[in-house]
Amino acid sequence: MLTWRVKRLRALGTNIVLSVFGEQDNSALVAAELLIRQQESRLTVNQPHSEIMTINQLAGYDNTEVSCGTYALIKNAVLASQKHFGFNALIGPLVKLWKIGFNGANVPSDHDIKSRLLLSNPDNIIMDDALHTVKLVKTGMELDLGGIAKGFIADQIRSIWFAYGIRAGIINLGGNLLFVGESPRRSDGRWIVGIQDPNKGRNIGIGTVIKPACAAVTSGIYERFLIKGGKRYHHLLDPQTGYPLQTQLAAVTVFARDSLQGELEAKRLFFAGKPIPGWEKDPNNLGAVFIYQNGNTQTVKASIH
Repeated sequence: MLTWRVKRLRALGTNIVLSVFGEQDNSALVAAELLIRQQESRLTVNQPHSEIMTINQLAGYDNTEVSCGTYALIKNAVLASQKHFGFNALIGPLVKLWKIGFNGANVPSDHDIKSRLLLSNPDNIIMDDALHTVKLVKTGMELDLGGIAKGFIADQIRSIWFAYGIRAGIINLGGNLLFVGESPRRSDGRWIVGIQDPNKGRNIGIGTVIKPACAAVTSGIYERFLIKGGKRYHHLLDPQTGYPLQTQLAAVTVFARDSLQGELEAKRLFFAGKPIPGWEKDPNNLGAVFIYQNGNTQTVKASIH
């Protein structure tokens, strides 16, 4: 009888669950873990040595040569940041100023916020496509790919699993989900995806969405926040103001063909605060569920069951 094989691990600052169906050994799971460990060592900003940390340590002084995959991800992140739809891979100095979700969380002064905004301009980065070098122009700038690294890695794991001939699998990188192949639980091969209610406790859902193999990525303000002077400050900072984004949304879940795209589109829609006209016409955007702070929901190319 065919069954699921599951590997659990702690990496990328979260709990990861990798599942494959119908395999006779753990080789595909082991390969996925090796990839995760390799990419974490290259991309992390939570350890003193990585390709990204070297770039940050040399900010304002010199450029850094990085591996091909890291360069491609940085290029993608910078181009997205320069479109100013909400995602900003250079917002690290502001995040560290607020520290929301970490020890020492506080409400900074307007002066300090404005000074850190000057270090978060995605145009102040120099990249050489021929040499694969990256330089941050100003001292104190920081590159942080945490906003899209999980999507990048999930897509890579999927490619590895395809090479192993995986029939069905689930990549869960701390809530960033990527479904691979056809679900063995339904005759139509579609997957059942639960949507969490951000206005209630963890694991309490508003319903499910049924989709073919895809990525499911959520952006929301419900897990990391600071309450100061009776006011609640969430962790999603507006790169234009340096303050938490003013929004009526609690969360948005996006369904996309690729996990990296799902990461970016979840942030695009969350910062838009509502559906974007024409967004659904992109064949790679497979739907979205908006949940507002007042409890209302709104869907685009998705049906809640």
